[in-house]
Amino acid sequence: MSAHDHDHEHQAVPSDPALRVKALESLLTEKGYVDPAALDALIDHFETKVGPRNGAKVIARAWVDPAFKQRLLADASAAIAELGLISHQGEHMIALENTPSVHNLVVCTLCSCYPWPLLGLPPVWYKSTAYRSRAVIDPRGVLREFGLELSDDVEVRVWDSTAEVRYIVIPERPAGTESLGEDELAELVTRDSMIGAAKLKGPRR
Repeated sequence: MSAHDHDHEHQAVPSDPALRVKALESLLTEKGYVDPAALDALIDHFETKVGPRNGAKVIARAWVDPAFKQRLLADASAAIAELGLISHQGEHMIALENTPSVHNLVVCTLCSCYPWPLLGLPPVWYKSTAYRSRAVIDPRGVLREFGLELSDDVEVRVWDSTAEVRYIVIPERPAGTESLGEDELAELVTRDSMIGAAKLKGPRR
């Protein structure tokens, strides 16, 4: 899997699955089963209003509130609910903490199970066969292709999401953020860091 496998936006012609989805959407719209405006609103909700923002709020709170972080690690579903972020998917959430000695990476080997209410729409690469297979077999190689080189003394743990269990990674808090408030910290958190595919950088100076 090369870096190009992660970005399909340059394709002039949609992939076969994309064409099938378009055809199905057109057919359902024609039959009156689907309202395109409602569909667009749903997609917009997860892409722009949810995005990774809900998850970022959880991470920022964990960084500034050690007691909350302990509750998050002990029972992520309950701790996340404290912030008013209650999932309607019915899955059990588990939080994983990245440290200087342990790096967690999340994958779904069977399909693309993913915590939409927290992270928004899953990236294309997360759903790809290449990522789903290689993340388990060669996680260091996959992370290297994302631009993340881990030293040999860092343990890499791979977690397989299911329909019942979803994961969120608590990334390491970037250096130089001691003076930042919770909202400012949330702005630094990225979707990929909460999957474990990236490390966070500090604020621009």
